[in-house]
Amino acid sequence: MIEAIKLWNEPNNMSHWDFGIDKDWSIFSRMVRLAGVAVRAENPLLTRVLGGMSPIDVSFLRRMSDLGALDEVDVVAVHGFPLDWNHWRIHEWPERIAEVRAASRHPVWVTEVGVSTFGAEEVQEFGLRRTAELLLGQVDRVFWYSLYDLPKAWPATTRHREAEGSSYYRHFYMGLLTEDGTPKRALRHLADYTPQLGICQWFHFEDPRLEDAVAWLKKLGVKKLRTGLSWADSHRPNAEAWFDRQMSVLDDFDVTLTYCFTPGSRGINDHHTSPPRQVEEFAEFCARMTRRYAK
Repeated sequence: MIEAIKLWNEPNNMSHWDFGIDKDWSIFSRMVRLAGVAVRAENPLLTRVLGGMSPIDVSFLRRMSDLGALDEVDVVAVHGFPLDWNHWRIHEWPERIAEVRAASRHPVWVTEVGVSTFGAEEVQEFGLRRTAELLLGQVDRVFWYSLYDLPKAWPATTRHREAEGSSYYRHFYMGLLTEDGTPKRALRHLADYTPQLGICQWFHFEDPRLEDAVAWLKKLGVKKLRTGLSWADSHRPNAEAWFDRQMSVLDDFDVTLTYCFTPGSRGINDHHTSPPRQVEEFAEFCARMTRRYAK
């Protein structure tokens, strides 16, 4: 069952939205408003979530409010990785949540939080338990990122790739399972926090891990799942068949479904992070996917 629709992913992160083109986020805010209206028209019971801020930045949130983007969403989302990328410490989570609450009239969800095993599995083990202590019960939804490591043969979604040094390579170690499905130390603790703690797991187009992931999630007692449908992927051959397969096997979970990524042919630039030339086309994609999978 789909319980929420998330509009874009990390719009204040250049690796996910090109604010070199959309310098004041005016294109993004108009796109969100139209998409929020489109989703509500298809299913007014769905919770509409503003794409998770990363980094957590209340000035960005205030900009979204000034531009009217918050008028067509019900929740604001944040992402946090204080043991890997953020410039604050893990015990500051309550302060970060309080800042966002003070800047918005909407509830706050943590739609991605995680710790890599780049340095040691013990770091992730500590991070999972401490994160659960700090966040569960404080916000309505928390999604741990992620179940699987990103396969090393696939590129991470960042701008500068290997030039980022260890910041780039940490992307490949965020899973509770290695890419071949081997459990890491922290996995044994996950069931202590499910079903309250959800999982964020992105599935690539025709991802071979899909069925195995579902089996693991059920074994671990996960009920809340965040994943996505890519607007860019919708332009691939056989996209509809893949989307149908993905959504059918996820039907037993309470899904927060993210819509994001611009088809290169529809962007101002030929890149998935580009603002689209016609923001109405993203709203049409959101309406079509919601009608198909969340009616």
